[in-house]
Amino acid sequence: MGDLRARAALLEEVRSFLSSRSVLEVDTPMLGRFAITDPNIELFPVATSEGPRFLQSSPEYAMKRLLASGSGDIFQLGKVFRSGEYGGKHNPEFMMLEWYRVGWTHCQLMREVAELLAQTLQLSTWQIWSLGALLEHFCQINLNEATELELEVAALNAGLDVVGDLDKLDYLDLLMTHVVEPGIVDWGLVFVVDFLEEQAALSRIIERGGRRVAARFEAYVRGVELANGYWEESDPEVLVRRFEADNRVRQSRGQTTHKIDERLISATSAGVPDCAGVALGFDRLLMLALGRSELSQVIPFSWPRA
Repeated sequence: MGDLRARAALLEEVRSFLSSRSVLEVDTPMLGRFAITDPNIELFPVATSEGPRFLQSSPEYAMKRLLASGSGDIFQLGKVFRSGEYGGKHNPEFMMLEWYRVGWTHCQLMREVAELLAQTLQLSTWQIWSLGALLEHFCQINLNEATELELEVAALNAGLDVVGDLDKLDYLDLLMTHVVEPGIVDWGLVFVVDFLEEQAALSRIIERGGRRVAARFEAYVRGVELANGYWEESDPEVLVRRFEADNRVRQSRGQTTHKIDERLISATSAGVPDCAGVALGFDRLLMLALGRSELSQVIPFSWPRA
């Protein structure tokens, strides 16, 4: 019962933190008409009398439709779903906190994330590293100049098993999860910034030090990824090109391609305001707050018990 009370207290604390800053809590559908195109995320399809719908992996698209309607700063705290993601730090059904700040950049939002984590995890300091600096520190590679072969060698030198035909982004993900994350376990709160342009997802591209980088961040505490934030891309044509590129990747991998969410594109065309948004894994936050090592220890009904 103690963990249930801790969960309830943390839910209340998070809501209070955002509400006290005039961020409005909203509620969006868990079942949506469209799937996302991200090749690295698979959804649960649900048959309905009106055709298939999908359990959503994030409230992002619906929240952006609210932003376009003039909602102002908003947050949502609720269940999301990702098929096939189960392990020590993953559960197919989990709790996500997502919020958007109108008129903010990702740098401004990063400070607010730091303030929330400092309060909920009793942290007093935090640091910011570029992705390139971390990879140079731990893997002795130059992010901007490294070839796929050099990344493969770095992975092999780290003792990793390289299976299948990996591309540059696959190797970077492998090095991040198996080398960098274990290396920053004792670093407290770490923000990673300046991702490659190819890693932009739905963030905008900005100039930094004479090169183009994705305007996004990831937040880690004790080596655990907690949050992923963007200075949001608001050009519908750019988003359509990225979704189309996602589907090409899905097709090359033999995955099902998905229709682009026309309602998101319509909302963006109508005018999603300049904003920054972040998604934070609530169950991981609770896991760290309670000093646990696996999500199954803090989720009342983890996947095997659901």
